[in-house]
Amino acid sequence: MDVLRSFVTGVELASFAKAAQRLGRSTSAVSAQMQKLEEQVGAPILRKVGRGMLPTATGEALLAYARRLLELNDEAASAVRGVELAGSVRLGMQEDFGERILTDVLGRFVRAHPKVRIEAMVARNTALLERMAAGQLDLALAWDSGVAMPHSQLLGRVPMRWIAAASAEPVAGVDGEPLPLVLFESPCLMRTAAIEALERAGMPWRVAFSSPSLGGVWAAVAAGLGVTVRTEIGLPPGLRALGHAAAGLPPLPRVDLVLHRAAAQPDPTTQRLRDSVLHAVAPLIPV
Repeated sequence: MDVLRSFVTGVELASFAKAAQRLGRSTSAVSAQMQKLEEQVGAPILRKVGRGMLPTATGEALLAYARRLLELNDEAASAVRGVELAGSVRLGMQEDFGERILTDVLGRFVRAHPKVRIEAMVARNTALLERMAAGQLDLALAWDSGVAMPHSQLLGRVPMRWIAAASAEPVAGVDGEPLPLVLFESPCLMRTAAIEALERAGMPWRVAFSSPSLGGVWAAVAAGLGVTVRTEIGLPPGLRALGHAAAGLPPLPRVDLVLHRAAAQPDPTTQRLRDSVLHAVAPLIPV
């Protein structure tokens, strides 16, 4: 399982050096694991592309099985360690994480701990923080908007990116026209970051579409109404992150990802769900 976890993590991070850092191993140890795995498989599972390594056709097949094996292993370990877990946990999360966390983490957690009742909500940052402050959530996965909360854990810093339709070739200032933006309704920290970056660069812009939901933003960008600013987490098919220099757009800052909790010392059920969320989110955060 350790070898398969190194393999999966290295592929997901597109770097086995980063995988070694995340798993707390040396790069040479992970390299030795990959060599041993190839010997056991009897065929190359990785190929060198540029400075990185990508899975071969055999590696792709192994990757699918490795993910399933690790999921079953982690589910079994969680169930055995916490067979008596019961009670309820109220979890809130940003829309960016809704699909991955809801389908992967919560599904496995509920199967492993059938006596636990989870109340999950997907909402924007402001709503999540208001619910936390009102004592209506036990855990909340949110972007850091500068609002101080008593019990928070910084998970990492994620780059904001300009996002456009995959088929579009947006270039700022075409024919002197303002850059069309697709944005969340205010207040939104990424809306603010986009506008401030364009203002500092002296680039004209206009809001072409405003939405209260992330689904609306994605749909408008996919339709070619403009570009938006988001992270690459949860990026749907049909959209792509732009290289800001190639697109003639200004660079963007990073945004902190934070896990808020209601109590300094959560109960065992909340703590177990917290651990599951952290495990799912870790591969999404740059090392």
